[in-house]
Amino acid sequence: MDGRFGVSSAITVIIGGRAVSGTEQEPARAELSAVGQALEILGDRWVLLILQRAFLLRIRTFAGWRDALGISESVLASRLKELVGHGIFELSAYRNGRTRYEYRLTERGLRLWTLLVAIHTWERDWADRRQLQPLRHDLCGEDVKPYLGCGACLEPMSARDTRTEPGPSAIFSRIGSSRRHRRTVRSVAESDLIGYCPDSMEILGDRWSTSVLAAAFLGTSRFVDFQSGLGIAPSVLTDRLRRFVELGVFDPRPDGSYRLTDKGLAFFEVFAFLVDWAQGELPGREGSGLSIAHRPCGAAFDPVLLCTACVRPLRRREVRFILSG
Repeated sequence: MDGRFGVSSAITVIIGGRAVSGTEQEPARAELSAVGQALEILGDRWVLLILQRAFLLRIRTFAGWRDALGISESVLASRLKELVGHGIFELSAYRNGRTRYEYRLTERGLRLWTLLVAIHTWERDWADRRQLQPLRHDLCGEDVKPYLGCGACLEPMSARDTRTEPGPSAIFSRIGSSRRHRRTVRSVAESDLIGYCPDSMEILGDRWSTSVLAAAFLGTSRFVDFQSGLGIAPSVLTDRLRRFVELGVFDPRPDGSYRLTDKGLAFFEVFAFLVDWAQGELPGREGSGLSIAHRPCGAAFDPVLLCTACVRPLRRREVRFILSG
């Protein structure tokens, strides 16, 4: 199965097992970097929730997501159409009295598992969600708390251990485009132990929030620099900075700058896998990529999840969440 296929001219959405034709999916915008495209695809709460349920509960049908998430059919149809168009899901026929269809993760989609595990780990460590379901490493039989490591030297890696050089055309103002969706808001009462990670969704579930944090990891710290670098409206930037301060991700300084806290720096693990997936799976304009190196060993960026018990890299088929009930 090849997860790198292009966007077809027409996208079909399956509602209740039947095919419903949709409008043509807009092709990836040529002026966006691979990371910018990833933010457009994944910077939405519903998209992340759909992917989490697909991985954790193996939901594959329209009705399954509709019932599990309480999402409207029109919103779900829109998100699934986009995920098929971006090569993250593909339609697969099966027999259930008559031919019906389901959504299966492609190889491109399956490679997002590290991003979702990193989100889970950050929530458990930094958002006081220690009750989240444990992750079992079948290779050593232990429950583990994965941590970010360098694929070359297998040593732990953090934001401070990396050196990043943006390409000559890696301009952050090219990340943004007009919003395709209304911002999704879910109350704290709607949080659960499977699919919804409230603190992470404040960052990843909104494209501008993710862009602000990405710029901070690349050294941006002042309001004027965030605004000019991202091409973001002052009111939107003010709102995102306020939220990040309330979340404990940014620390406002007397000189007017915003510095990443330890909690914010720890989110680099999530950012690392987002960048790795984007630059490995999505096309980008020449010179728009990020060149990242691991300072201690000098190797090119190759993030892996390491097992706290046996210190071996975690592989997708060797780990599973232990779901109760």
